Amino acid sequence: MNLMNIITKQLIEIIEWTDDSRDTLSYRWPDDDKEIKNGAQLIVRESQQVQFVSAGQYADLFSPGKHTLTTQNIPILSTIQGWKYGFNSPFKCDVYFINTRLFTGNKWGTSNPVMVRDQDFGAVRLRAFGTYDFRIVEPAKFLKEVAGTDQNFRIDEFADTMRSRIISVFTESLAKARVPVLDVAQRYGELGDALLPLINPAMTDKYGLEITSFVLENVSVPPEVEQAIDKRSSMTAIGNLNDYVKYQMGQTMTTGGEGAAAATLPATMAMGFGMAQEMMKSMQNGGGAGGAPAGQA
Repeated sequence: MNLMNIITKQLIEIIEWTDDSRDTLSYRWPDDDKEIKNGAQLIVRESQQVQFVSAGQYADLFSPGKHTLTTQNIPILSTIQGWKYGFNSPFKCDVYFINTRLFTGNKWGTSNPVMVRDQDFGAVRLRAFGTYDFRIVEPAKFLKEVAGTDQNFRIDEFADTMRSRIISVFTESLAKARVPVLDVAQRYGELGDALLPLINPAMTDKYGLEITSFVLENVSVPPEVEQAIDKRSSMTAIGNLNDYVKYQMGQTMTTGGEGAAAATLPATMAMGFGMAQEMMKSMQNGGGAGGAPAGQA
């Protein structure tokens, strides 16, 4: 084997990576301590981006396509390496493939109840769980803050950190949005979309990630809050029934005759429901036991 063949085998001419794992977030291309040939071909597939890192500094970023590595295509790397007038010799550089596809169905949940403040119930402990989808949108930040120099960084290595961060941001966003606990417990299907604009800035700024979908599958509150919600729902139903009975009374009284006589029972029911409503309102406003004694003017 002649010297030219030895040199050729020591140079990298094509750089590409085919991901068949479905769970790899980033992959440091193994160069086996070889140098990259001037004019080498870089192949970046769909749902990939390639980040060059030289001497610990983040250099050029490549999007999907076929790229020839020359001075014109790697201006940041050229500056870092000091190639003011172009280069003809091989060079060394770390090459990271970033998987930019959507990672779906990731689970999150509160291992312990989180405390939120509510204008109706005061401090309330909530438990919640659901799913989220995300993708990498800032490769350099993701490599710096998450993957580091790991050669094959998989999603399971980041799952616990991501889950705890999601819960933290969820709690902060819920506090900022000032969503009543009643709405959290009854309308959590809509809450995920409402919180997404508050969650995303923190995730992008910290990790270079974008949360594309945030779903609350279940939110649970303490038993006493559940009882209060049930009472609130019951009072709403009573109010609606009271209006219905009054309407029926009016309709019956306009018919006259037997119909008018039949209005006695609905009238009694309406009075009963009305009194019940007033008593409930009085109890909620702190009334009831503190009224004036019977017989006083």
